[in-house]
Amino acid sequence: ISDLSCPLGPHTWQSILRSAHTAVAAADAVLAGDDVAYALCRPSGHHAHRDRAGGFCYINNSAIATQRLRAQHGRVAVFDVDAHHGDGTQNIFYARGDVLTVSTHADPSGYYPFYTGYAHERGVGEGEGFNLNLPLAHGTGNSEFLAAVDRGVAAVRNFAPGALVLPLGFDTYKDDPISVLKLDLDAYRALGERIGALKLPTVVVQEGGYMVEAIGPALDQFVQGFLSTR
Repeated sequence: ISDLSCPLGPHTWQSILRSAHTAVAAADAVLAGDDVAYALCRPSGHHAHRDRAGGFCYINNSAIATQRLRAQHGRVAVFDVDAHHGDGTQNIFYARGDVLTVSTHADPSGYYPFYTGYAHERGVGEGEGFNLNLPLAHGTGNSEFLAAVDRGVAAVRNFAPGALVLPLGFDTYKDDPISVLKLDLDAYRALGERIGALKLPTVVVQEGGYMVEAIGPALDQFVQGFLSTR
């Protein structure tokens, strides 16, 4: 394991497996023709590597959905907008040119996962140039976040994938107990508009979010923004 935040109990594996199945079901719905599907995954997944758990994540739901979509699409993009860098997702696809990984997240120099998520990490081998990290200064609000999202959207457009996976974290919210970013609900509507405007078959995978009462309103704003452009 990467750290000590992934305890195991008698029913843990059942939850892990059902969370992964939820991501598979969302990907399959999109492969069957749905425009968008939302995988309400718990536990989260984007810190899980091929061979180890970490950061409350046991199996990488977003990576599983991405690989599922690759069965039909030659290229798939992953655009992670959690407060934390999706280090597991980056690691899984880091040497591949068929999957673009983009991540907006709080500067990891003083924030989990600490050792990855920096702008100079661009991929290796066939994957060189297909990993884009957009770290944000702690305290970042809506405008700076959306400027980074615009850079990520541009990279996705340039990559021209057949489908998109969006690991969506709401731990970017200003009142989340472990966030160092300061987004309000308007940011999620604007995010939804930008993602929806890509006009790609999209699998949304739930990642972080630890102020439970804010997740519903934030998701509602994202969905309204997304659907307004479809």
